[in-house]
Amino acid sequence: MNHVPQIKIPATYIRGGTSKGVFFRLQDLPASAQQPGAARDALLMRVIGSPDPYGKQIDGMGGATSSTSKTVILSKSGRPGHDVDYLFGQVAIDSAFVDWSGNCGNLSAAVGPFAISNGLIDPDRVPMNGTCTVRIWQANIGKTIIAHVTITDGQVQETGDFELDGVTFPAAEVQLEFLDPADEGEGDAGGSMFPTGNLVDDLEVPGVGTFKATMINAGIPAIFLNAEDIGYTGAELQDAINSDPKALAMFETIRAHGAVRMGLIKHVDEAAKRQHTPKVAFVATPRDYVASSGKKVAAGDVDLLVRAMSMGKLHHAMMGTAAVAIGTAAAVPGTLVNLAAGGGERTAVRFGHPSGTLRVGAEAKLIDGEWSVTKAIMSRSARVLMEGWVRVPGDAF
Repeated sequence: MNHVPQIKIPATYIRGGTSKGVFFRLQDLPASAQQPGAARDALLMRVIGSPDPYGKQIDGMGGATSSTSKTVILSKSGRPGHDVDYLFGQVAIDSAFVDWSGNCGNLSAAVGPFAISNGLIDPDRVPMNGTCTVRIWQANIGKTIIAHVTITDGQVQETGDFELDGVTFPAAEVQLEFLDPADEGEGDAGGSMFPTGNLVDDLEVPGVGTFKATMINAGIPAIFLNAEDIGYTGAELQDAINSDPKALAMFETIRAHGAVRMGLIKHVDEAAKRQHTPKVAFVATPRDYVASSGKKVAAGDVDLLVRAMSMGKLHHAMMGTAAVAIGTAAAVPGTLVNLAAGGGERTAVRFGHPSGTLRVGAEAKLIDGEWSVTKAIMSRSARVLMEGWVRVPGDAF
């Protein structure tokens, strides 16, 4: 019997925000995987350890959660005014596909540091001490992200005292600006922040019910519901939902019908192959609760509560792209997010999630009857966990 040896591919395993992923330079991938297609998808699935019917990803770099089943491909950008092109692949855990339909806001925090450390940024642009500004083209959705990365002694500073709920240890702060997050540009969700034309819709979900919903394209396509309308308080932790098969099925049905209503897919059956987007989240007015770490979150600490689903499960904290959607929706008077936060005009919001709290800023303007947001801002952190090579069987792609 012939045995195909493993091959080595340069890679870096990085925590970005509350996610982890395997980062590659495009030029380091095998030739057949340097362009979109079946070979690239097969390679990334093998790296992560998918599809895994056991749901554990033991034979790969994945961590068996939506937050840790992620891949990133970076290259120097040929686009004017940009330094690096950033492509994100969300790898399904127990199914054989990679979802390229959206961005990962958490891993966005690691793109600038990786680009600087791996020769994708002109060395003349990197100060000996100070801040390096990296202009990122988010290729999945056709968006610009600006990362502000701290440089100390000519190197990316990774350690620091910035604390992020959902991450155990402090690190250096990376401030991110998501420019024009509600204009889908080259993305596939249309050109309007509110694809239905309404701030709030009645979303009919056969077999489940009809719910008030704010459907928005900002950062990532998202569907916001009122927690009480679906039987929740907004203070739930992961186990309350992830251990309930009926709840998970309900959320997936809502997501599928919402995706059709938003114009992301034509039929609910297509949702199974588009797990990354849209996101479903539910909001509530503030109340006291205890976060997953045991930290007490007081009602007075936040403007509202938000819980979000990611890849079929309740997220342990909050997806960065969903945070952009939250901040944007909160800035538009009359959305369910805005109303849960108390209504009125606002340029920033602090929300409670299962791991603690997060602040995100956004400025919205009503121009010729259409809402527009110039940028959303939030801070995350990133740290290299391991670098070197990943190995995969030579016949895996």
